Amino acid sequence: MGQINFSNVTAAAQVLQGVAIRTPVLTSRQADEVSGARLHFKCENFQRAGAFKFRGAYNTLSRFSAEQKRHGAVAFSSGNHAQAVALAARLLGMSAVIVMPRDSAPAKLAATREYGAEIVFYDRYTEDRSELARRLVSERGATLVPPFDHPDVIAGQGTVAMELFEETGALDYLFVCVGGGGLLAGCAIAAENLSPDCKVIGVEPEAGNDAQQSLRSGAIVRIAVPQTIADGAQTAAVGELTFPVMQRLVSDIVTVSDEQLRAQMRFFAERMKIVVEPTGCLAAAAVMNRVVDVRGLRVGVVVSGGNVDVTRLGG
Repeated sequence: MGQINFSNVTAAAQVLQGVAIRTPVLTSRQADEVSGARLHFKCENFQRAGAFKFRGAYNTLSRFSAEQKRHGAVAFSSGNHAQAVALAARLLGMSAVIVMPRDSAPAKLAATREYGAEIVFYDRYTEDRSELARRLVSERGATLVPPFDHPDVIAGQGTVAMELFEETGALDYLFVCVGGGGLLAGCAIAAENLSPDCKVIGVEPEAGNDAQQSLRSGAIVRIAVPQTIADGAQTAAVGELTFPVMQRLVSDIVTVSDEQLRAQMRFFAERMKIVVEPTGCLAAAAVMNRVVDVRGLRVGVVVSGGNVDVTRLGG
């Protein structure tokens, strides 16, 4: 697996044309007033399967050989990658087996099943999902589709920022949530080419700041699975492919609290009339809580997904 570059992102955009939704870029006068900046929200909560993950999943599965398609895909995910792989597999006429935590959000489990995938459960705090997935790959002859550490996944996710810059032009800052780093790495590659002076900032939950520790120490730091409502960012470490891209192109990684995520969910629901899951609120929460001073600047904010347990909206 070689280095990912912007040509991979543009190639992914061609694959996704007419398949993925070109999601809207929304603005909010009140969000601008709170942050002191001009914010542009790239709303991947309107993407197919409810999150940006569809881009990377479809781009990856579409490149399978005939033999790979015959044996299908295996993936592991807390929910959004699961739904994305399940839907992409259905669209491309292949089978999918997804390794999911037993405590996944019921809505995400239901959607994954509805897309036609088989679910194999594991305990996210005591079992190794990658080991279980590798065993399934060996038993079934299927192909593993990692949630973030794969060049075709990263390239697909980069189309999020590519579309954003095509609509807004150059920006001063781009804020992106980070779990394993696939979205952040892909968006940083797009920013380097389409808005080279833009500072790219990753945002993760306070309880799970492994990416922040990794970027600042210069080596991948592995942590215990964090306890946070941002289930899409409950990763123990960033990827071997994503981390070098982050080192080269990401200016900093900051954190926000679960309390700030809940407040951001309410803001989106009440003021912008959109449903955003906790992980999808990470980037916006950092901007609107002024974790980074962006006053007077033009700022891109990736809203990564909307697959939320609706009972959390009142949290």
